[in-house]
Amino acid sequence: MTRPPLPPVSGPRPLGSEAPRARKPLLSRVSPPQLIALTFALGILLGAGLLWLPVTHGEGRSVNFLQALFTATSALCVTGLNVIDPSRDFNRLGQVIIMLLIQVGGLGIITFGTVFALVTRRRVNYSERIRLAQQVSAFSAGDVVPLIRNIFLYTFVIEAVGAALLAFRFVPLEGWGRGLFYAVFHSVSAFNNAGFALYSDNLVRFVGDPLVSLVIAFLIILGGMGFLVQLNVVAHLLHPRRSRLLVHSKLVLTMMVALLIIGTLMYLALEWSNPRTLAPLPFGDKLLASFFQGVVPRTAGFNTQDYGAMRLGTIFITIILMFIGANPGSTGGGIKTSTFYVMMASAWSMVRGQADTTLFSRRIDRETILRAMTVGLLSIGLVNTMFILLLVTNSRVNITFEQLFFEAVSAFGTVGLSMNATPLLNPEQHLVLILLMYLGRIGPLTFAVAFNSRTQGDPVRYPAEKDILIG
Repeated sequence: MTRPPLPPVSGPRPLGSEAPRARKPLLSRVSPPQLIALTFALGILLGAGLLWLPVTHGEGRSVNFLQALFTATSALCVTGLNVIDPSRDFNRLGQVIIMLLIQVGGLGIITFGTVFALVTRRRVNYSERIRLAQQVSAFSAGDVVPLIRNIFLYTFVIEAVGAALLAFRFVPLEGWGRGLFYAVFHSVSAFNNAGFALYSDNLVRFVGDPLVSLVIAFLIILGGMGFLVQLNVVAHLLHPRRSRLLVHSKLVLTMMVALLIIGTLMYLALEWSNPRTLAPLPFGDKLLASFFQGVVPRTAGFNTQDYGAMRLGTIFITIILMFIGANPGSTGGGIKTSTFYVMMASAWSMVRGQADTTLFSRRIDRETILRAMTVGLLSIGLVNTMFILLLVTNSRVNITFEQLFFEAVSAFGTVGLSMNATPLLNPEQHLVLILLMYLGRIGPLTFAVAFNSRTQGDPVRYPAEKDILIG
């Protein structure tokens, strides 16, 4: 007769016999800003390794690792600065890799990871949705997966339409195979605000071409508008009663139009009589070139005019526009238009003695104002610190103060415009620009996300001091 099993003995377990606690997965211990920074860094290293391979180089060309690293950083951070000529130093395979880096960098690495998960029918958990919401500047994590689907669909439709329009110009110039690739490459580069071109003079040869200039310009505008704004506008146009324009959409659209008008008129006025830029052009081409140059400082490094030949007033206006950049949640960089508006509006409200800062009959809360001020101040500090490093490491007397400052702001804003100084810089300065492009791509977003997260306040709150003089 078999005995029944003895009941478990109750009582304290001996020391060291506790069951080990399950460790959290590594990704769950990484905050969204850290994950964004890490994925971009790994993507840059992977892209640099691919572009360093001789199989990607042009015939008779050699690209060292620093040049490959600079190009990969510029592509993945959708900047457009170049130390070498992508049209000559890389073959078709290298150019395809650059185009893929631009696409991934513009939409976001985490976004592509989510689409891969959806394709493989893997469930996207809540922590992954939080990271996605941070990357695309979504308002909530609940609807972020449908939002990602719409972003991808919208992106590829716009890029396909842009490529089809550009093919009408590039196919007659380059032939069918080469022309179609040029159309796709420039469409992807323009929509993602990258500024990479497959011509040694960028787009200067198309200064009077309305098809190329206008298609590229409107692709830049759409890419820099912000995905949430684009989808909100489309939904409002299709269903005006059911879908209203968000206050955020009204703000960034107003800022976008205002900056485009200011940039176009300022460039037209300052360069009208410049014999090295607008003066030789007929009136229609002057307007077209001014509009194009008014668009590109919104973080897209295409140019149909030589920035090294422009007047200092134009350079200064361009620097301001590059620093402001595009809209939040877009393929562009800079501190973002909404940040700039909140900073200026809050300062104007204080000058007028108003307690609240209002926008479209809505009050902007104090946390948003502080976050905008913090992002702006940290961005100014970052640009100036890197600019000092460029000055300290400068070893060429023919590179001027304004050229270096222009390069620093262009790298931070992920713009890609240059006064023809980028290839002339030494390796130390190239490393500074690499770091600045990287921090410029993730910096403002990472800072905004970090300051947006709610943390426990200090349990001790000290009395306020009002005797500190300001101004």
